[in-house]
Amino acid sequence: MDRIDKDQAAAFLTSRDGYLILTHVRPDGDTIGCAAGLCRALRQIGKTAYVLDNAEATALFTPYLEGLVPPEGFVPDTVVSVDIAARSLFPERAKQYLDRVDLAIDHHPSQEFFAARTCLDSGAAACGQIVFQIVSQFTALTPEIGEALYVAVSTDCGCFQYSNTDAAIHRTAAALMETGFDPYPINRRFFRTKTFKRLELESLLIQGLELRDSGTTALVFLTTAMIDQVGASERDMDDISAFVGQIEGVKNGATLKETRDGHVKISLRTDPGDLNASAVCALLGGGGHAAAAGAMAEGTMETVRQAVIAAIEQIRGEG
Repeated sequence: MDRIDKDQAAAFLTSRDGYLILTHVRPDGDTIGCAAGLCRALRQIGKTAYVLDNAEATALFTPYLEGLVPPEGFVPDTVVSVDIAARSLFPERAKQYLDRVDLAIDHHPSQEFFAARTCLDSGAAACGQIVFQIVSQFTALTPEIGEALYVAVSTDCGCFQYSNTDAAIHRTAAALMETGFDPYPINRRFFRTKTFKRLELESLLIQGLELRDSGTTALVFLTTAMIDQVGASERDMDDISAFVGQIEGVKNGATLKETRDGHVKISLRTDPGDLNASAVCALLGGGGHAAAAGAMAEGTMETVRQAVIAAIEQIRGEG
């Protein structure tokens, strides 16, 4: 399994054809934006390229995949994954390609190197930044490509408010904006608009909020009963793990979300100088970045709560 740089990734992409691009489970703006931007860039140089449809994509992101999903019976020659760090993050429909990913493009330090070739830059704030640097080598960026990649970088940086934001990602965003799309409706849609059901969920989360470590660590618990109570959809819960970090004084926030199959999804957002989120989630069977990581655990909400607290205390004790 070869590790390649961005120049080599660009050369590989221009030398092949018949592309199918994969996104991860519970797709976010980075994986969807990368897939859409890369697909359009490949099509622009005459390649056949599609994005495998992801059943978990919400209405917030599906417009970026319109016209990009493959026709029935399409058999790819080249399979590319974007923003996927581990085999466990392959959606059900993508699992048939687990052993035949030709190129993985990623920015997670927890990358498992499951692909024949991996272009990894763990210092990049978003995978969209890497895709931008790759496709810029072989095609001019259209407004459609620029918008998709802007969605990728802006959502993974929380509209450039998260700790992964640096000067390089601002330069990337500026270059993408110069392609000619209007960033205002994108920023409003992703960062300034909430559904009423989302506000109801946030109210319920506040009622069950648990503060620890003199108020610097917060845990919130999202149960299926709460979801059913307000009639919320996945769209209403998009990036809800960022909510707890908005509370004044909170450095580290854990969101525990109950699933309907007996699991609890753990999302951890931290001040990386205070607590390494990836190290905590590694103890829970997951991974990610120093400031944002996640895991999926079996058990009741209380069992998982205790496991999360124990993992946080263990990493603190090792620090």
